[in-house]
Amino acid sequence: MAKFNIITIFPEMFSALNADGIVGRAIKQQIINLAFYNLRDYTLSRQRKVDDKPFGGGGGMVMMVQPLFDALEAAAQQPEGLGELIYLSPQGQPLTQTMVNALAKKPTITLVAGRYEGFDERIFGLKPGLEVSIGDFVVSGGELPAMLLIDALARQIEGVVGLADSVVQESFMQDRLDYPQYTRPQRFKQLSVPQVLLDGDHAAIVKWRQQQSLLRTKTRRPDLFCKRSLTAEEQLLLNKLE
Repeated sequence: MAKFNIITIFPEMFSALNADGIVGRAIKQQIINLAFYNLRDYTLSRQRKVDDKPFGGGGGMVMMVQPLFDALEAAAQQPEGLGELIYLSPQGQPLTQTMVNALAKKPTITLVAGRYEGFDERIFGLKPGLEVSIGDFVVSGGELPAMLLIDALARQIEGVVGLADSVVQESFMQDRLDYPQYTRPQRFKQLSVPQVLLDGDHAAIVKWRQQQSLLRTKTRRPDLFCKRSLTAEEQLLLNKLE
């Protein structure tokens, strides 16, 4: 079983993960387990405050170090411990499929969902971890990024996705985008499915999909395309298209 400790002030937001879909089934089948630590349960404030004004002035509020530390200490006391500690923050490293693949091998992951203007910096010295961002934009809190990360990680855990091959072939798994997909009907509003997918020649289908994947990556995500070195076969396939 893979375990996720989640430090948050809004544990109820994660109910969406339990409802349906791949993650919901994995929870019901006890392939993954979610354990919640509500920061408000660890504050010393009678008002259950977990944030305060920043020293030095400025707008917004900052997450207090004491509730964060005590919640992490509580999680650390469990048999599995904290495992890999991740702070969801717009200042963190951009989340990539490579990072997801590495994290998915960890049996326990602790996710800290940030709020307000961020964390009191002292928490990183007391409880060092990895800061992770889901993109160059700001959302109201770390709960949605945490859910996205759990979903991405769950897909890489054995037994979660029915067809393991479908995970390997997905976009970003090999620093390239997925090939175009089609299903019934064969023809719709004068648009037909490419003939190569209908002829039953599996070798030709594999080559066509490789070609389309390479071309789509080159045109839509040149940053990804430049990261990888093409094999002689891939270069030949791409040359035939161009």
